[in-house]
Amino acid sequence: MMIYLHGFNSSPQSHKAQVLAAEMARRGLADRFLCPALPHRPRAAIALVERELARHPAGAVTLVGSSLGGFYATALAERRGARAVLLNPAVRPQADLESYLGVQRNLYTGEAYELTRAHLDEWRALEVTAIHPERYLLIVETGDELLDYRIALAKYRGARQIVVEGGDHTLASFARHLPAIFAFAGLDAADASASAQRRL
Repeated sequence: MMIYLHGFNSSPQSHKAQVLAAEMARRGLADRFLCPALPHRPRAAIALVERELARHPAGAVTLVGSSLGGFYATALAERRGARAVLLNPAVRPQADLESYLGVQRNLYTGEAYELTRAHLDEWRALEVTAIHPERYLLIVETGDELLDYRIALAKYRGARQIVVEGGDHTLASFARHLPAIFAFAGLDAADASASAQRRL
C-alpha cells in the first residue's frame, strides 16, 4: 500500500500525486494507492491518515510525503513503524509557516480558512526529535526556494538520501525517482506479480 500525503494548501490534484497515481495504475497497483485530501488542521490530518493505516500491517504501507506531507509522514512513520519517502520535506512547519498566519486559500479547492497559532501548536506537538533512519528515503533538490534542504539532510542523517543539484520546491525531478521510490516501497515484486497475473 502506498499513501501519498500532499503539502500545505495542496490537494490530491497536485502534480506529484497525479504522477504517482498514474504510475501505480500503469503497474497494475491502482487499488493499492491512496491520496486523501488532508484537513488543514494538523491533528485532523494525522487522525485521517491513522484511520487508514490501522487497516494495514505497518510493514505493508509506504507513506510518500511532500513538503508538509513529509512532516506528517515522519510523525506517522515513527508512530506506526511504517516506511516513508520524503520529498523536499518540511522539518519544522511551526517555524516555517509562522509568517503565513492569517487567511489562507487552498490552491486547488479554493477553500478559505484561517491559519492560527493553534495550527503552530499542533505542529509543534507532532514534531519528532529522534528518528529511525532505516525507515526513510529522503529526496531533496538544492534549489528549493522555500525550505533549506540542508536542514532535512541533518534531520534524516543515516537515512538513504538522494540530493539533486538545482530544481525547486516542487521537486522538478520527481518522475526520475519513481524507480527508486517503488524499490524502497518493495512494490517492484508486487508489480512483477501483478504483471504475471495479467498474462495468465
